[in-house]
Amino acid sequence: MAGETPDIIAMERTGTGKGAARQARRDMLVPGIVYGGGSDPLPINLPYNELVKKLKAGRFLSTLFNLKVEGQDDVRVICRSVQRDVVKDLPTHVDFMRLRRTSRVSLYIPVTITGEEESPGLKEGGVLTMVRPEVELRCTAGEIPEEIVGDISGLGIGDTLTISMIDLPQGTRPTIDRDFVIANIQAPSGLASQRDEDEDGVDADEVPAIEMGGADGEEGADDNG
Repeated sequence: MAGETPDIIAMERTGTGKGAARQARRDMLVPGIVYGGGSDPLPINLPYNELVKKLKAGRFLSTLFNLKVEGQDDVRVICRSVQRDVVKDLPTHVDFMRLRRTSRVSLYIPVTITGEEESPGLKEGGVLTMVRPEVELRCTAGEIPEEIVGDISGLGIGDTLTISMIDLPQGTRPTIDRDFVIANIQAPSGLASQRDEDEDGVDADEVPAIEMGGADGEEGADDNG
């Protein structure tokens, strides 16, 4: 799995229907449901403040959670929808789906860089810039990689590391269908500035002369012809 799977704490909701949901909201809880995985649906309540904190952290719908409910076995879940108040935009209901090992999910997986000590570009003073420190991958729940590894040992200044240069686990693919950039090695700011100055300050004497054509438009025509 991708690092430590974050816990999400919930309580089993004894009542069902609109009345129980309204009571949960008055108690600063957000009602929800857990379904799938070959088990019966489980009505739950989630602490409002903790849920809002996780929503603000981002990528809630593509994060694998370890759901902990008192009296129930822990289970891996992924959120399938968050209903919000149309005026206040605050969560009013959450749907989670239990995951089997064969379930396919889209998750953000961190990128680890290797080969920095061997990289010619970094040895020359280049700067490694991470364009995507995480990559969204489509994979099975039972084979979620902790990380994907990008090797920059052969990259020089101006070179890029793209997703096609990374070995992904079998059955795993990026959700973006193109060869996007993961990282690049840029010239140090001093060297880049010097290059710009050199290009802007080219001596006019160094520019090769362009021979003009004759009156008939032929380049280099003989005057005596």
